[in-house]
Amino acid sequence: MANSSSSSGDEEDIARIRVCINDTLTDDELRSILSKLQSDKDREIFGLVCKRWLHLQSTERKKLGARAGPHMLRKMAARFSRLLELDLSQSISRSFAVTDSDLCVVANGFTCLRVLSLQNCKVITDAGMVAIGNGLSSLESLDVSSCRKLTDKGLSAVAEGCSNLRSLHLAGCRFVTDEVLRALSKNCHNLEELGLQGCINITDSGLTVLVNGCQRIKVLDINKCSNVGDIGISSVSKACSSSLKTLKLLDCYKVGDESILSLARFCKNLETLFIGGCRDISDDSIKSLATVCKHSLKKLRMGWCLNISDSSLNCILSQCRNLEALDAGCCEEVTDAAFQGLGNGGYELGLKVLKVSNCPKITVTGISVLLESCHSLEYLDVRSCPHVTMAGCNEAGLRFPECCKVNFTGSLSEPDVFS
Repeated sequence: MANSSSSSGDEEDIARIRVCINDTLTDDELRSILSKLQSDKDREIFGLVCKRWLHLQSTERKKLGARAGPHMLRKMAARFSRLLELDLSQSISRSFAVTDSDLCVVANGFTCLRVLSLQNCKVITDAGMVAIGNGLSSLESLDVSSCRKLTDKGLSAVAEGCSNLRSLHLAGCRFVTDEVLRALSKNCHNLEELGLQGCINITDSGLTVLVNGCQRIKVLDINKCSNVGDIGISSVSKACSSSLKTLKLLDCYKVGDESILSLARFCKNLETLFIGGCRDISDDSIKSLATVCKHSLKKLRMGWCLNISDSSLNCILSQCRNLEALDAGCCEEVTDAAFQGLGNGGYELGLKVLKVSNCPKITVTGISVLLESCHSLEYLDVRSCPHVTMAGCNEAGLRFPECCKVNFTGSLSEPDVFS
């Protein structure tokens, strides 16, 4: 009986403690507790305690991914009133479509929003973008990649209404022209990241205007912008010399040595450069860049740069000591000489990814020399190198690093380091 009485007393004490916690702690104190929970699962459990805790958990939620129409979005806006990040992106296979009506609800309901992702929302038009520009003045990041109906009108409205914009991704927005860049230059002076992949109507003039007002750009992706050439890239390198870290120029066939020399002259902190398919770039400009950016360069993609030969590749490998990934695929003039003398400096290469596919003059001998000074290699692509086969490497006794995957035939998936 004593034990039973004691047990009953304990239960009453626990009940009183539960009531006291909820009666004593203020909303701010409960928010402080919630802020210390690291995992999403723990945050969800917090909201299951009672309606009050659920309300606090809802209002304090910062991120949300949703697939919902206007009615449900209104309910979400009322519940998650302090939301900072909203992802409405669609996968290609989904039949559900985000519409301009949805974006009007977002603009009116999620007024604290700073990050909005709308990738592959192919139904939305300029009307939805005008609503975003009018309603989300605190927006800092917008991704409308592959939203193919958008034009200068809607995106310029975003630039005008969202002056705090730091990141804007417009990949695949084929109707975008230099007008958007003018609007960004005039209104968004803190812009740091701009993705324009496949925006074929962007020109040198637009880039020049852009960097007149946006001189803090760190990441610029103009892959497949075929109307951009040396004038535009030189303007970017001069205006953004202290900030530019990533520049992507794949298949910009008008870009040549003048662009690379300008980068070498002004952009000494460049970390990532994609110039694959820029066939007019030659050894001299690459060697200048390697010399200047020898401490900063980490990723270099220059496949199909047909004028590149051993001298520039050797310069890159021997001087750029922080280089982690290099793509020299389809540089057909490259031979084993590109790897000679790499260990003479007394340091080890930190290279993790090397692609030399379709370089027919490279042999097992060259790969062997590379491996002597590179023990951190994780992925090596030697597809369509007729003198570098699995049997040949085994016969020569080559020892690849334990974690290294060697792609001889294309059977291995490529790392996403160059995405």
